[in-house]
Amino acid sequence: DGSFLLKYPFLFNRCRNRSLESTMARLAREYKECDQYEKAYQAQDAIFVARKRATNAKKVKPMRWVKNVGLGIKTPDAAIEGTYVDKKCPFTGNVSIRGKIIKGLVISTKMKRTIVVRRDYLHYITKYRRFEKRHKNIHAHCSPAFPVKEGDIVTIGQCRPLAKTVKFNVVAHEAQRETAGRKRFRMF
Repeated sequence: DGSFLLKYPFLFNRCRNRSLESTMARLAREYKECDQYEKAYQAQDAIFVARKRATNAKKVKPMRWVKNVGLGIKTPDAAIEGTYVDKKCPFTGNVSIRGKIIKGLVISTKMKRTIVVRRDYLHYITKYRRFEKRHKNIHAHCSPAFPVKEGDIVTIGQCRPLAKTVKFNVVAHEAQRETAGRKRFRMF
């Protein structure tokens, strides 16, 4: 209905200026062999690798399945063009991000595809009318799309339980700015 756009012309300009290519995710067309580091053959669930014939269809299904997480989170290039297979990755796997979105400092990357994120916060004590410093360590799954090291700042989003202690997933990554102590109090 045109009357809606007459009432709100700024929405029309916003829709018209946005190109179709910028709204669509980039897709990998040709198949690259997935990284094979496990005993079992690694392949994405949504992709059929053994395509026998080239069909002349107008819409050709891409050879790597990638989804948009939403919530204003950009899909990293390594997830789109990479060759890793991770069923717990929010961009290429079967995990949806919902609930809390938290920023924190990476303090450990010793586990396989799992990191420990330290989150500092202030707790108010009503009796003394002052704040005390507290922290929590949160275990989060980190997909191979992010080259995370200790000291980096990551944004993690809540998802379904992936393990006994893992209920968060890394959705964004900022490289380390300065080297400081592990237990220094920082709020983001």
